[in-house]
Amino acid sequence: MSELYQKMIDEAMMAQRADVETVKKKRGQTFQISDTKAYLDVVNKMKAVQNQAQSVIDLHVKSVNAHYETLSSLTKAVRPEDDPFVEHYQTPPILEILGEEDSGFKKSLSDFVAAIPRSEALIGLEVARRYGGFYGPTCVVDFALIPGSTSNIVNRILQTVDIPAHHKQAILAAKSWGMNTSYGFGEVFAKQIEAGKTLSQASEMEVEMIQAIYREPIEAQARLMDEAGHSSFDVRKYMHEYKRRMAPVVRAAMDDGVHYGNIVTVPAYCVGDISHHISQSTFNMCKDDVIMACIEAATEVMQSTLNRAVSSFKNEYQPLSLATGAAACTVERILELDGFNAPMVVDLLTKRFHNFVQLYPTRSAAAELHNCDFMDMIYRGWKIMDRTMRARNGQKTKLVPRVSGFAVDLDPIEANQVLMNPQRYAYPGCAITVRFSALMRLADYPCLLTSEPVTATMMTNIIALHKEVPAAPARTCKDCAAASLMDFRHAYCQYKEAV
Repeated sequence: MSELYQKMIDEAMMAQRADVETVKKKRGQTFQISDTKAYLDVVNKMKAVQNQAQSVIDLHVKSVNAHYETLSSLTKAVRPEDDPFVEHYQTPPILEILGEEDSGFKKSLSDFVAAIPRSEALIGLEVARRYGGFYGPTCVVDFALIPGSTSNIVNRILQTVDIPAHHKQAILAAKSWGMNTSYGFGEVFAKQIEAGKTLSQASEMEVEMIQAIYREPIEAQARLMDEAGHSSFDVRKYMHEYKRRMAPVVRAAMDDGVHYGNIVTVPAYCVGDISHHISQSTFNMCKDDVIMACIEAATEVMQSTLNRAVSSFKNEYQPLSLATGAAACTVERILELDGFNAPMVVDLLTKRFHNFVQLYPTRSAAAELHNCDFMDMIYRGWKIMDRTMRARNGQKTKLVPRVSGFAVDLDPIEANQVLMNPQRYAYPGCAITVRFSALMRLADYPCLLTSEPVTATMMTNIIALHKEVPAAPARTCKDCAAASLMDFRHAYCQYKEAV
């Protein structure tokens, strides 16, 4: 199995490096779609080995190609305000293809849409809680089933609908790793009550919006983009062309027995590097040398750690766990170099969240999304680092944290001249918050730290080994930082009740 594990590492880290090296080279410059070609090239090297399903690999590779080619035919660049949405145009066409190819699934979708108004009390309760910040900072579009998330609510609605279980799982997955439109539950409700509508009127409008994204996914997403002022390219042309290109790929996956829940997710989570992770906003953010250095250090730690462990892996899940754990240790360690740690940051960002709710009652449903990702990452890193430092005690030995028994190589942090010389980036005598301040920028955009290209590539490899099992959302406790350190919301999670 070492061949498989090495392949997973190579493909994932090539994707990460394509992003990081492109950003390093182009930061501060003007973004063009062609700048993302390096990522496309490494994706095209992905292949199925051993018992992996080629149909799953194709969902990933051909989606990235369809995305790149379609986007390139419509525009030369994507403005920062539009780039977060580029990974939201894939699941709507995929859902429509599944419905057109399978009348049974189309009926299940219709039954689900018809059942949504019957859950208006549940929806009204949940969107009111989100509006008021009841759950604290939460991921409205989540890869798990945490309180306040769209997937949490969808899961509970699905529990009331009499349709096949595998169809329920596909519908749930489509609003998790699959991104069926850019809509986050609760946004219509918040805007309408602030605009003067009654609670009942706002609740009815929320229900109508939720129905729309499943009844007519492509048009619903297009209307959302119209309302958001999207102007970089014609989103309707994009989705219809993407649908045309992906239809045979989806049919092949269906014929191969790939779970619909995987068909709606794999094509979506892999495209974001093209015009989102490699984008104008990233080029702008990474003009800061310290921000760039944090991303580079996390990349080097992941690479070194994974390569050292490859011969010891026992299953296909361990490389992903180690990659994300190593990155978490990296970021926590950088925080600690400036005298901060995860509990301090979680406290800060959670308190800020409640102020933010009061300042901006019509805030985007996704406003604190990446803050949550960042907090969860550093909380995990802190727990690992805390155990390591306790075990080391007063000895002057090297700090070697372990993730599931595998050693994490933190040497790239100390080898990074930018990170180890903060005095070069502030008043030299008082440069004690330089690294922390860089990480606070990354708290709004931690995609190359967590890392999304690594996670997406490894997840496709894992799904290719288990094509019949829905991978999303994660049916496990997410160990949310805010819930573990600040808020009392564990009782509202749904991870054990997932359909």
